[in-house]
Amino acid sequence: MASAAKLENTKKAAFSAHHAYKNKGQLPSSASIMKTKRKWIPPDKAFAGSVKEGQGFAFHRKQKVQYEYKKLLRKERRAKSQPVVQYTDSYPEHLKHLYLAEEEMIKNEEQQKKKERRARDVNPLPEEAATPASTTTAATSTTSDTEPKRPDKKEQKFKKTSYQKTKEEYEWIQTKRAQKRREAEKNKQQRQEALRIYKQKKMETYQILSRKTKKGQPNLNVQMEYLLQKIQDNQSKGSK
Repeated sequence: MASAAKLENTKKAAFSAHHAYKNKGQLPSSASIMKTKRKWIPPDKAFAGSVKEGQGFAFHRKQKVQYEYKKLLRKERRAKSQPVVQYTDSYPEHLKHLYLAEEEMIKNEEQQKKKERRARDVNPLPEEAATPASTTTAATSTTSDTEPKRPDKKEQKFKKTSYQKTKEEYEWIQTKRAQKRREAEKNKQQRQEALRIYKQKKMETYQILSRKTKKGQPNLNVQMEYLLQKIQDNQSKGSK
């Protein structure tokens, strides 16, 4: 009797396990069937858990709403937060006046250097330096269509204003661009001419090979003559 009851219990466990794994399409092993335990649910409950136990549907819904709300608050705080300055000038109190005085002295030196540079750039060139500069500019203005050249070192040794340097650089760039445009236009015309000649030869070849007899059949004599002429032309080119 005991063995029969034990066999009946194993059959029930196997049936329940088969029902649980039906959607997965696979059956568990015998060891897993014996080890699996099902949570006991009172007969008056349709589902496990309740609001009091903290496992009910209303409680889960409340937790989800709280999570979404906190997530929204985090995003707003992240958007409103300003970048914190990590590095600041902090001096010791008993040496602060020395650091500030040194910083002020460095600023004054930089301002003085800037004023000297501006005065050096604004001052006009001397007459001795102006004559060779005029000759060099005249020589550069009469350049041909060859590759434009940058100002020589001899020209650069005379002090020029920033406007003159910018103007020379701009003229050099413009001449280089104009030369590139001319070369591109020339290459385009050559390609178009080569394409036109190729299409013309192709049309002539098609007209020769498409000739037909009075009966509407291909004219083999014309085709043979064309092939013979082509072979002779290739041989003559190879001999040259």
